[in-house]
Amino acid sequence: MKAMVVVTGVEILNGDVVNTNAAWMAEKLSELGVDVVRHVSVGDEREDIRQALESCAGRCDMTLVTGGLGPTKDDCTTEAAALCAGVSLKEDSQAKASVDAYFKGRKVVAPASNHKQALLPEGARCLTNPVGTAPGFCLTLKGTRFWFFPGVPREMKHLMREVVLPEIGVLLSEGTRLFKARFMTFGLPESVVGERLSDFSSLFPNVCVGFRARFPVIEVKLWVFERELHDEWERACAEAKKRLGDYLFSDSGSSLPETLAGFLSTEGKTLAVAESCTGGLVGSLLTDVAGSSDWFLLSAVTYANSAKMGVLGVKKETLASFGAVSEETAAEMAEGVRRASGADIGLATSGIAGPGGGSDEKPVGTLCLGLATDQGTQTLRFVSPFKERHQNKRIFAFKALDLLRRSML
Repeated sequence: MKAMVVVTGVEILNGDVVNTNAAWMAEKLSELGVDVVRHVSVGDEREDIRQALESCAGRCDMTLVTGGLGPTKDDCTTEAAALCAGVSLKEDSQAKASVDAYFKGRKVVAPASNHKQALLPEGARCLTNPVGTAPGFCLTLKGTRFWFFPGVPREMKHLMREVVLPEIGVLLSEGTRLFKARFMTFGLPESVVGERLSDFSSLFPNVCVGFRARFPVIEVKLWVFERELHDEWERACAEAKKRLGDYLFSDSGSSLPETLAGFLSTEGKTLAVAESCTGGLVGSLLTDVAGSSDWFLLSAVTYANSAKMGVLGVKKETLASFGAVSEETAAEMAEGVRRASGADIGLATSGIAGPGGGSDEKPVGTLCLGLATDQGTQTLRFVSPFKERHQNKRIFAFKALDLLRRSML
């Protein structure tokens, strides 16, 4: 089945608000096996919205429309839908009850302006909204089923989860099912990842391949929509794993911190981190994972040399001989944070994020990592091609996490 998504609001067009509604809706449709073929963004003018609806009607199986159901004069989506259907607006008893119930629950009288939210196109089916003032509705135009949602993300998501996604699931034929893999890679640029899979369209002609760069991770998606194509999809997945090699850290869409969480939990290992150039980013990424308190013990941002010596026990002679950005210092930082925390693993970062501070010997983008375990200490020196500070901090953090991942394979 094919779908389109329409989002209204001048704030979307001028960039004041990022269009996250369309992305979320499309993701949920894709998870059900619905093929999203078009996104439309339109302002608040009634005629513009009508034309946007007309452009979708009869051209797909379903269209999701979000925005423009509020109580103000610039909320024109309902009127545009009525014009498109060639019907009048009429007070809907269920919609009125939905609006009244929202205000009654808050023990206030509904403002007169909110009464317009009870007006729906004749023939439309109301979608009661218990978390906001604007009911949604469903209407068929030229054979295309339209669902209309409030633009407030929380309200839209509630109606999608509770009402519309279950309805779409019923509409889908039994013979259609989505098989999808999300391969997450780190360490290769998008162009190289693409080259490694460049012949997939001929080897696996029925398997859809997509790429998404979310710096510094490259995601590869492989999917099919028919049960009969499952075997071909499995062969494509196996071949992709082989070609991506040890740059692949997840085949289910898990983040690198989530992947590490699985490793650490399974092995029963604990971790502590000493950070200089990354300024706490490694610890932040790891503690974004629910349940990280089971295995994450300590993060020490030892930016100054005095902190490296006083907190971690890095030797003054090491700093004098090799400098703060060196494999020798990173090794002692990792050993120090492991010793101080009692963790099984100590991980340390020290580098030059830029834009200044580099030299011929240690240019901007230089990173030194240390990893200490009961088996000994290993180090890694890496030079990022980037000069921008935030880019380097992020790639430094991921490089540290990837060193830990590879050590646990």
